[in-house]
Formats: sequence, C-alpha cells, structure tokens
Amino acid sequence: MPRSRRAARRGTGSARASSPGSEEEEAGSEVLSHCSSASESAGPADEGPGSEAASEQGQEEEVEDRLKEHMDNLLDKSAKTRQAALQSLRLALSSKTLSEFLLERRLTLSDSLEKCLKKGKGEEQALAGTVLTLLCLQMGSGPEGEEVFCSLKPLLVSILTDSTASPRARQSCATALGMCCYIAAADLEDLVSCLSCLEGIFSPTSTGEGSSAPAQHGPLHCSALQSWSLLLTICPSSHLRSILDNCWLQLPPLLTSSNVALRILAGEAIALLFELAQDLEEDLCHQDTEFLCTQLKVLATESNKYRAKTDRRRQRSIFRDILRFIESGEYQEETIRFGLECMYLDSWARQRTYQAFKEVLGSGIRHHLQNNELLREIFSLGPPLVLDVAALKASKVSRFEKHLYNSAAFKARTKARSRVRDKRADVL
Repeated sequence: MPRSRRAARRGTGSARASSPGSEEEEAGSEVLSHCSSASESAGPADEGPGSEAASEQGQEEEVEDRLKEHMDNLLDKSAKTRQAALQSLRLALSSKTLSEFLLERRLTLSDSLEKCLKKGKGEEQALAGTVLTLLCLQMGSGPEGEEVFCSLKPLLVSILTDSTASPRARQSCATALGMCCYIAAADLEDLVSCLSCLEGIFSPTSTGEGSSAPAQHGPLHCSALQSWSLLLTICPSSHLRSILDNCWLQLPPLLTSSNVALRILAGEAIALLFELAQDLEEDLCHQDTEFLCTQLKVLATESNKYRAKTDRRRQRSIFRDILRFIESGEYQEETIRFGLECMYLDSWARQRTYQAFKEVLGSGIRHHLQNNELLREIFSLGPPLVLDVAALKASKVSRFEKHLYNSAAFKARTKARSRVRDKRADVL
C-alpha cells in the first residue's frame, strides 16, 4: 500500500511606591541596584551561545542515561520494577521526539517489550502495548517501523483474541494493533487481517451476544472500534467498497449500547463510512437507512434522567453533528493550535486520525505535531518549523499578561451571565 495513500488519509503592571526616605531604605536600594547591575554584567558571560549549547548537551546526555537505565530495568526480575520502567518510558516517548536515540536500540527495546507482553500480567502487558505503540510512532513509516510492527503483530493478535487475558491488556493491544498497522503496515494483507481481527471484537454477531450485547460492552469494544475506524481511513478503494457493502451494517446495533462512549464511537464510525462513500461516489443506502436516521435523531435529543448529565450533553452535541452531516453533508470544523501553528479538522477521517494520536500521546500531542515528521506528514503540515530564540520569546506570553487576560475574561463572562440570569432582562 503506497505511503502517500496513508499520509493523505488521514510587564507594565509593576508599580513603584514612593514614601519618605530613610537611611535604611537608601541602603537597601543601593544593595538592590548593586545586585541588579552585577547580575546584568555577569549575564552575557554566563549565558553565551557556548554555555547554552553545553547545557543543552548535558541535559540530553542525562535524559539518554535515564532512558538506558529504564530499558535495562525492563529485564529486571521484579514486576514492580518493570512496570515503573515501562511507565517512565511511556512518559518520555510521549513527551519528546527520540527517534535518533531509539533507532539503534529499537531491536533491544522491542525484544524487551515482547518479553513483557509474553510473561507479564495485566497492567504490565497494557503498559508494554502502549510503549510499543509509541516506539512505532517514533520510528515512523519507514523500514524500521515496519520491522517493529511485523515482529510483534502476531503477539498483539494473540493477546487481543485471548478471552482469558486481562481486559486492560486486550484493550491496550487493540489500540497498539490499530496504531502500528496504520503507521507501518506496507502490505494490504496486514491491513485486511487487522481490520478483520478488530471487527471480531466489537461486532455483536461475531461475539454471539445478540440482544444482550449492550449490557456487556466496555473499554475493550471501544478501543477495537476506534482502531477499526482509524484503519478505514487508509483502506484502498477496492477493499473499502466491500466494507461499505457489508461490514457497516454491524454498526447500527451498537447505537443501542448502554455504554455512552461506544454509542458515540459507533455514530462517528457511521458518519466516517458515509464520508468515505461520498469520496468514492458510492451510494451508502440500505433498507434500514431511514430507521438509522430515526435512531440518530433520538440520540441527538435524548433526555433520559438515568444517564449522567454530562454524558447526555456530550451525546446530544456529537449526534447533532453526525445527523447534520448525514442529512446535508455539513461538517463542524475544529481548529487545533500548537505553538505558532494551527491545523483544521475538516472531515471525519481527519478527526478520527487526530483523536487516535491524541489518545496515545496525551498532552504530548502538541509537541509531536510541532516536531514529529510522521505526524506532520500525515496531517500535511510540512517540515518542522525552525525558529530562532527571538521568535520563540516573542511567541510566549508573560504570566502577568495571562493574569490580565484571564481577569478581563472573567469579568466579561460574569456580566454576560448576570444579564441572562436577571429576570428583568429584556427578552429579544
């Protein structure tokens, strides 16, 4: 499957107080001015380009030493030590771009992760699956990432399809299988087999749950459906037509699930399939399409008191967007800002891809959008921006400016709410 196909789818507030002078105050001011001038004169010598480069190099070496230590601890006899090492690696790989450091150590790390997946228990296996996903993300879509994926794909499938394995481990493997396949799979066979494996997890007919399925759905089904939807965005048109003809009918029954997250994911997957059908100029029609729209309208207006208020609000908002798209083709665009850049989520495929990476990277998503070449290729952001120190400082807002902005926003919000709450306000 061509790589291009995969990438395409996818200050002024300080004040001086004047008071009657005294000898103590004058002496204090002299000391302060002396310290200030001394620090200014010492600054350029201490903070020159050479010292900054040496400091950065020292920090990088310290980080690499800690990472090597964590990688060594993956082979420790203590499960607690291995879990702590996996947790540290997860935080490091999600918050930094370490592709050069990992390049020559990828085989060692993947072998250690394989042992954690084979011999570890629930939480250790779950962390190993997450670190494997991050390793593949760091390696990218080249031969190195493909090598990591191909070596551990059979083990991921084995754990995912093992009903006796830990639910947390199976959930992590479902995410890892989808993400690693999206990033590094080069053969259509790998893509098709991963789609089939994931569909077997969330499909009611495959699990044999029938009408009792809604009560038994959980995080595992959500992760499998998320990964399945992500892989749809890179499907070639030949296989996608087969899915549009058959597999999409597995999704409407999930709209009745008692799990609000699964209902929302099923609705978004349906909207994604309608979008992909439009791109292929295919008509996604079925005898139950009218009933499907009725289901979506019910979910977009549901007000059952036995559901949590936040769940009801979130569900109504998302299903209104889904229904609007299916009926009129309108998509609610979203803007994502990071650093000095921004990108637009203007399709269900693009949104599904962003949400998948955000779930794995957490708060590190913005750093990777700025610096990770793989993500910048997927979202068509171009090469990473190279900014000088002056531009970086100019882009930062001081703490005092942030305080002023937040204070003004708070006052404006309070006034607006007061007008709305006042019963004597004019009704326009």
